[in-house]
Amino acid sequence: MADVFKEPTVVKDSYLVGLIGSGIGPSLSPALHEREADRQGLRYVYRLIDIDVLDVGPEAVGDLVRAARDLGFDGLNITHPCKQLVIEHLDGLAPQAEALGAVNTVVLAADGRAIGHNTDVTGFAASFARGLPDAPMERVVQLGAGGAGAAVAHATLTLGAERVTVVDALPERAAALADSLNRHFGADRASAAGPELLPALLTGADGIVHATPTGMAAHPGLPFPASLLHPALWVAEVVYRPLETQLLRTARTLGCATLDGAGMAVFQAADAFRLFTGREPDTARMLTDIAELAGAVPTPK
Repeated sequence: MADVFKEPTVVKDSYLVGLIGSGIGPSLSPALHEREADRQGLRYVYRLIDIDVLDVGPEAVGDLVRAARDLGFDGLNITHPCKQLVIEHLDGLAPQAEALGAVNTVVLAADGRAIGHNTDVTGFAASFARGLPDAPMERVVQLGAGGAGAAVAHATLTLGAERVTVVDALPERAAALADSLNRHFGADRASAAGPELLPALLTGADGIVHATPTGMAAHPGLPFPASLLHPALWVAEVVYRPLETQLLRTARTLGCATLDGAGMAVFQAADAFRLFTGREPDTARMLTDIAELAGAVPTPK
C-alpha cells in the first residue's frame, strides 16, 4: 500500500497555491512565498481565499478545498478558524497533523489526493529556539487551545517545557488539548484551566505563550489585563500582523523577554513552501522579507 504521507515528486516550475481563512487580507503569506519563489526562478501565484469576503462560514472549507483541487491548485495553507474543520475533508494526514488534530498546510497531490500537514509546530519550535534560547521552561502557561494552540503546545513540550497549563475560554477545548498532550508526551505534562485562574497561574509561571487571535489587525487589544504581567515572565506571541501587538508592547515596557510572531510565520511558511515545491527555501532571506513587509525589524528579546 502506498504511503499517503509521501507526496509524489513532480518537477515543476509553476505553482498555484492559496490561503483559506477569515479576515486574512493583512496576511503576509502571499508575499513571503512569492518572494522566495521569485528568487528561485519559479512562477508562483499565491491567492487569498477569505471566507468573510466570500460570505461563507468556516464549515465551507471542504467545498473550498475541493474547488481548489478542481481548479488545479498545488496546495493550500489553512488558518483560523478552519484548521480543525478541514480535517474531515482530506484524504490523509501526516503523522504530526494527526497527532495535533489540526492542519495548516494541505498538499494537493498530482494523483488527486489532499494530504494535511502541520508546519506550525516546527515553525514555532524553530522561532523559539532562535529567539528565546535560554528561557526557563519549568512552568509554562498557554492561552488559547485552538488550531494554532495545539501546534504551539506540542512545540513547547518538544522544546523541553516540564509542564504546560492550557487556558481557554472554552473549558472543554482546553481539557481536550491537555488530554491529547498527556497521551503524546506522558502523564501530568499538561493540564487545563479556565481564564479565571490566569492571575494565579501567571504569578508562578516562567512564561506565557499567547495563541489566540487577540492582537491581530481584525482583533485588536490585550488578551488579558496588563496587570498580570511581571518582569520575570517571558512572553511568546503567535500573532505577527501587527508585528508588535499590544501584548508585546506592554510586556517589553515592563521588562519581559519577548518573542514576536515573525519567526513562526517565516519558519512555518518555509516548511509549507518545501512541501509545495520540493525545493529548499532560504529562511535567512525570508526573515529579512518579513521585516521589510511588516515595516519593522523583528525584535526577539
